[in-house]
Amino acid sequence: MTKKRALISVSNKEGLIPFVQALVERQVEIISTGGTKKLIEGAGLPVLSVSDVTGFPEILDGRVKTLHPAIHGGLLAVREKAEHMDALGEQNIDTIDFVVVNLYPFKETITKPDVTYEEAVENIDIGGPSMLRSAAKNHKAVTVVCDPLDYPKIIESLNDEAEVPFEIKQQLAAKVFRHTAAYDALIAGYFTKAAGEIYPEKLTITYEKKQDLRYGENPHQGAAFYSAPIKNHSAIAEAEQLHGKALSYNNIKDADAALSIVKEYSEPAVVAVKHMNPCGIGAGETIKAAYEKAYEADPVSIFGGIIAANREIDGETAALLKQIFLEVIIAPSFTKEAIDTLTQKKNIRLLTVELNDDKQAVPQYTSVGGGLLVQDTDVKGLNDTELRFVTHRKPTNEEMKDLSFAWKAVKHVKSNAIVLAKGDKTIGIGAGQMNRVGAAKIAIEQAGDHAKGSIMASDAFFPMHDTVEEAAKAGVTAIIQPGGSIRDQESIDKANEYNIAMVFTGMRHFKH
Repeated sequence: MTKKRALISVSNKEGLIPFVQALVERQVEIISTGGTKKLIEGAGLPVLSVSDVTGFPEILDGRVKTLHPAIHGGLLAVREKAEHMDALGEQNIDTIDFVVVNLYPFKETITKPDVTYEEAVENIDIGGPSMLRSAAKNHKAVTVVCDPLDYPKIIESLNDEAEVPFEIKQQLAAKVFRHTAAYDALIAGYFTKAAGEIYPEKLTITYEKKQDLRYGENPHQGAAFYSAPIKNHSAIAEAEQLHGKALSYNNIKDADAALSIVKEYSEPAVVAVKHMNPCGIGAGETIKAAYEKAYEADPVSIFGGIIAANREIDGETAALLKQIFLEVIIAPSFTKEAIDTLTQKKNIRLLTVELNDDKQAVPQYTSVGGGLLVQDTDVKGLNDTELRFVTHRKPTNEEMKDLSFAWKAVKHVKSNAIVLAKGDKTIGIGAGQMNRVGAAKIAIEQAGDHAKGSIMASDAFFPMHDTVEEAAKAGVTAIIQPGGSIRDQESIDKANEYNIAMVFTGMRHFKH
């Protein structure tokens, strides 16, 4: 039997020595570099340096050490091709049967707060991906390993001749190509951003599996949850689950929507979400008061909903939350009393997540058949536009406060969207309608008698004055909308007729 050889060079040395020991016990010769070689030697195991194999020293501060025919020839030679094996013999090159390589920590480097451009460049691995790709290409003959978690599976599969079944080699090769593709995607993203390019000719993004899900939107759909490799600690993907059963696909989408809405408010606020739309939003001096308003906004729809709060959940608030069936509660933190109260419900999911006021318009991805739509997230608000007071009467201070509250809410309601609000709480929400007056009628019907003295927010302009007419009938006293219709004057005239104050924002908030 021809002696087998393994080339090992890893930054993550966890579990390495038992793996090397298993290879050595099967008469595999070990080749290594730098710190990995020292670790193997320290364990009392025999090891050669790469320079012993190549006959060439490491140069350029270690940038060039494995980029050599003695390495890549040994990896790429097709064992069944006589001309390949003859070429190795002529050049005195031996085959390499195992490659175990981790890559330079590029992701960890660029996420450091004080990282320099030069540091990022220096942590781009060249030799590592080259060896992994060479080995993965020739996986029929070479076992390639990029993840220490695969060591036990490989050890278990090794026979006395250090052979690994083809099925496992194939799985490992596929993982390598995913690994190097993700690595290159991070590098491409870093340099694309550094070069100031926004929508490049090729989009390379990568995500890491966070968990398998029982199913997707419906039980007959498979699903999994992936998170971005560069962590955003204020995102739903980084939430910590303190209690309850596993999150479902719909839980995650609704929790993400609730979190996005509650971040709009600086005062204590609570949002209840059902099916990606808010059913109740409340703000108050305390988180308990905010929750009471969110509950009062729609005590029917909140049942089985997702709750997000932008302040710690205390014991008093938890006692109220416990009274109804809720799927998820997400907040920056929970007091011990709140946890003791809420964990009496076995299945309720309790999540914590950092909240910040970071308003960067990061890319938002939406899949469509055969493609991907990319846009900036909608982070704009009233502070980013110049308001126009277009009616004879301007809003009172109290009306303006409610208009601002409702404008933050309507931005997150599916279009066509209408929100009625009064006293720092929503009282009627019309979502996802095919025409705007239809959305208004739904919101007004939900508000009932509470509509009198309320304000109205619309995510886009009124194409006709009929929405103002409906608002006036219900007793709405002020309206905020983007304006921009060729028939704006009709709506303005109708508002003046009913002494309704109307504000134009000049900014639309469609949400599809």
